Amino acid sequence: MPPSVSTGLDQCVANQFAFFKGQKVAVLINQASCDHQFRHLVDLIQSIPTVKLVRIFGPEHGFAGTAQDLESVTSGLQSQPRWDVPIISLYGETEASLTPAPSLLDDIDTLIIDLPDIGSRYYTFAATLIRIMRASNGKSLKIVVLDRPNPLGGMTVEGPILKPGFESFVGEIPIPIRHGMTLGEIGDWLVKTEKLDLSYHCISALGWSRKMLYPQTGLPWVIPSPNMPTFVTALVYPGGCLIEGTNISEGRGTTRPFELFGAPWLNETQLAHNLNHSGLSGFIARPALFKPAFQKHSGKVCAGVQIHVTNPLEFQPVRVYTQALIAMRNQNPEKFQWRTETYEYRDFPIAIELLYGSNTERQMIESGASWQDIASTWQDGQIAFPQA
Repeated sequence: MPPSVSTGLDQCVANQFAFFKGQKVAVLINQASCDHQFRHLVDLIQSIPTVKLVRIFGPEHGFAGTAQDLESVTSGLQSQPRWDVPIISLYGETEASLTPAPSLLDDIDTLIIDLPDIGSRYYTFAATLIRIMRASNGKSLKIVVLDRPNPLGGMTVEGPILKPGFESFVGEIPIPIRHGMTLGEIGDWLVKTEKLDLSYHCISALGWSRKMLYPQTGLPWVIPSPNMPTFVTALVYPGGCLIEGTNISEGRGTTRPFELFGAPWLNETQLAHNLNHSGLSGFIARPALFKPAFQKHSGKVCAGVQIHVTNPLEFQPVRVYTQALIAMRNQNPEKFQWRTETYEYRDFPIAIELLYGSNTERQMIESGASWQDIASTWQDGQIAFPQA
């Protein structure tokens, strides 16, 4: 059965990329930029003789999607010589690498963007979109986003609005953590909010309702990054990524990143009981032991939990994982630590503040506040947010 939703790429395939006929184009894509039959955009566009592909830009994790988080990627053909197209990394060793050199945008007619975003502010594909759009401000090229559904739907927002002074590659613009927008809608929001001088067009996903979660679209799930293997991973990620701001393993190095989290010094039964009796619903926290194969606590048995989502419509990941931070810190305040090393090119503010987009949550956790107290500070911003 064909999917009930047609992505922007699917529509381009159907009309043989007629919108780009006679143009020199660059693309911002990765390995998941596929149509519903798993055909990659580069293969598809190179089969159209009237469209000239000049170069490929790759986001975090690289065009091939093989690099882990925070791992810089160099430019080059990156093991894809069959295409004979230069691949430019937009995630190198310095923050300057996140923005393309102006000359790389001056010799093209159109920049095509087709990245599978997952609906969380800190997922960096949106930041790459934002930075390349800002770099295109005032230039004559067109920017066209081939849009895809937000896997988490477009009805729910959760978490704090990013505050001024906390901007970074995991939070470029003042939106909630779970924002309810598609990548194309973020681009449209940016043009209007920052009054960018550029030609912007979004080919929206046809048949997508804002009430739809990803399984309802019928579209295949192609792994967008190494630690986003399933839709369930995306469902917990708006909360699970907060664990990155601590010395707790967020499950990287396991087959269930962000669902699993813990540390060698935690009591898994106590943590599960705390979460299951927190007053939050839509999930069950199961006591779990796991051994990460890499990154935090690599090779050590960690005690923690696995979050099993039982009702996606009730599940509030930012609140659940905020409560998890409170519970883990309370178990052992001496061993629990906030991550203080350089994070996404920034030494300050620290990682947890960049992720929340403010220092309020860290300060409230340290003062003994409940998740209810913390979440109450988000309400006004969530209500006022002009959700697309």
